[in-house]
Parts: sequence; C-alpha cells; structure tokens
Amino acid sequence: MIRLSTTEPGFAQAFRELVDARREADADVARDVRTIVASVRDEGDAALHAFTRKFDRHDLNETGWRIEKADCAAAFDALEPKLRDALQLAADRITAYHEKQKPADSDTTDAAGVRTGARWQAVEAAGVYVPGGRAAYPSSVLMNAIPAKVAGVDRLVMVTPTPDGEVNPLVLAAAHIAGVDEIWRVGGAQAIAALAYGTGRIAAVDVITGPGNAWVAEAKRQLYGVVGIDMVAGPSEIVVIADGKNDPEWIAADLLSQSEHDPTSQSILLTDDAIFAGKVAEAVDLQIGTLSTKGVARQSWDANGAIILTGSLDEAIPLVNKLAPEHLELACDDPDALFARVRHAGSVFLGRMTPEAIGDYVAGPNHVLPTGRRARFASGLSVLDFMKRTSFLALDAAGLAAIGPAAVALAEAEGLPAHARSVSLRLP
Repeated sequence: MIRLSTTEPGFAQAFRELVDARREADADVARDVRTIVASVRDEGDAALHAFTRKFDRHDLNETGWRIEKADCAAAFDALEPKLRDALQLAADRITAYHEKQKPADSDTTDAAGVRTGARWQAVEAAGVYVPGGRAAYPSSVLMNAIPAKVAGVDRLVMVTPTPDGEVNPLVLAAAHIAGVDEIWRVGGAQAIAALAYGTGRIAAVDVITGPGNAWVAEAKRQLYGVVGIDMVAGPSEIVVIADGKNDPEWIAADLLSQSEHDPTSQSILLTDDAIFAGKVAEAVDLQIGTLSTKGVARQSWDANGAIILTGSLDEAIPLVNKLAPEHLELACDDPDALFARVRHAGSVFLGRMTPEAIGDYVAGPNHVLPTGRRARFASGLSVLDFMKRTSFLALDAAGLAAIGPAAVALAEAEGLPAHARSVSLRLP
C-alpha cells in the first residue's frame, strides 16, 4: 500500500505515477479477440458452439442455447422472501431514478420563421452482457436492463456465460424483474461478436452494454461502430476524502468494498489527519482477514491501495480531479462545499452515512460508471445510452429567403457550387 504526503519532497512525481499507473490486464488480448470476432462473424453459431465448449466446458446443444422466461420466473419465485423483496426494492428505485432521465422532444419556430427541433427514440434492440463465474452480479442485470426498458427498447437481449453449464439463479431472477426478452448461454468476446453481427440463432442488436473481463472489453472496443457500446470499462476504483471525525472502521470497510472486486481494483484515502490515516490502515489490515474475499482484497490493497495525507480537505480536491475516479466519497461535515469543486468523478457519495456500496444496489443512480480516469470525458450509464436523437427542420419561402443567402455565400466560399445552387434556385 502506498503512503504519500503532499508536504514531502517528490510528492508531485509520486502522485503523477499513481495517476498514470496502468492497472488493466497485462496480457495483450487484442490479437486473440480479433480472431474470435472474425470466427463468429464468418461462422456464426458454429463458432459460438466451439468457443463455449472450449472456454465454458459445456455443449450448447446439450445444455441448451437459450434460457427461457419461465426459468427466470421460477428462479425469482424460489428466492427467499427477504432477498426477493430486496431485488424488487432495488428494481423499483432504479426504475424511478431513470424515469427522470427521459429527454423531451423539442419543436420551435424562431423569428425568421424557421422550424427546428429534435425527436428522441429508443434503439430497436439492445444487448446486455452479464459476466459469469466470480463476477456474476444480479445488481448489474438491473443496472443495465432497466434503463433500456425505461428508454423503450423493443427487444432486450442478455448474454451470459454459464461455466460447466451452471446458471446463477439470482441473475435469472434479476432478469425476470427487469423484463429481459431473451437470454443466451454464451459469454466472452464471442458473445459480443454475436450481438454485433448476429448469428443464425441470435439476431444482431444496436447497442451493447455491461461489464466484462479484458476480452469482453477489447471486443467492445473493436466492434464499436458496427454496434454502439456504453463504455470500455477497466478495474473498479474508489477515492474517499475523509476527516478525522469519521469512524476508521467505516472508512476501512468503504475502501475494501472496491478492493474485494479484483486484484487490479484500486482504493485511495485522502485525509488531513495523520492519526486517523494510521487507524484506517490498521482497520483495513484487520478487516481483510475477516473477508471471504480476503485473497483478492489483500492483493488489491497491497498492490494498488494508497493513503494520501493532505494539508486540508480542500487541498484534496485538485488531486481528485486528476484521478477522475469511478467512485468518490466525501465523508466530512460539509460535503456539498467540496462537491461544488469536483469536476471529474463518475459518481459522488455525500456525507458520512452514504457508503459507495449503497449505490451499487438500491439507491437508484446507475453503478455502471467510467473507470481509468475516463470520468474526465464520460458519464455513467443512463437511459440516453439506449436512445438516439433525430433533428429536423422546416422552412417556408419566407424562412428560406431570410437565411438562404447566407448559406449560398458560405457554400460558395467552401467551393461547393451544387450546395449553393440547391439553395439559390429556391430563392426569389
């Protein structure tokens, strides 16, 4: 775990190295993904069948290609009531939050008599990737599928790997609540290619969202343009700004909530209290030993964790803006004052009673967020990721007479005579 102080010589260089550190998987997967994508594009279902046998160790012709809606409903009904109610609460809150994101159409006529506007529509089909194995999270199903349904997507398709043919019942239950239309037992880069190009069984979609490993992320990167994507996600990260009035046990738990995701995850504490910093470090070490995820959490904390001592909490904000973290907690007396100066963060959690983990499940805002400093230019998943805007305009003779001559002048200046003529022929 890295310890830094803004008052120490060499801090600027050490912090720059922390910001620039690359935590994505070291393996160069681009070539392998290109091969997989080309195979699915050219061979369709045959390639999906072969890759599933190779990577997930089961035969789709025996286990079944598709998971039916009835299986999802049965998984939901089989949940213990407490868990079923928790999933439903999460779904209801996520739906309510995302309903407020739906954009309004516009249609106005200006002083020149020119009518302009925009119409918003959902894409026809969207695909949601849901990881299998260690990262099989029903909360991710809700966070990806519900915004698509709120947007009005006609056909929502989920792809998920089922290692050894085993299905996570919580994932199926979440798909039932979210109203997923199709579920296919395929994963990895091959699933992304299937959604992008379509196969004999799986029809292509317009947009693909959802987290995945390095191969999934690389497939999304390579196929952007063939299909829309939400973002290329990297390892999870959290930055916590906390003063000495906090309970160090609470802050330690908040840091570990990201460390336990993956060995490449990153957790950083910024504080102006050296004694508190030491207590948090001790609490992290003690709590790791109690976690069922202690192996992963220990690797992550030791390799990527950091505690940075600042002269004040205000001094921490420029550092946060350089880190542009996925998650930012402001655990202090006046979080809004600090928040007003935060420019780059995926999602911000205000106050001592707002742990990041509450946002992962039931608060409402989406937990699919930009990582790897991408919060400098990207936002979290929203209804808008499943919608597109079509602009329109209409002119009558008077409107064209008012603005047409300027268009002719500009077209001629650009050396495009046909452009100019198409306008000038209509002018009086």
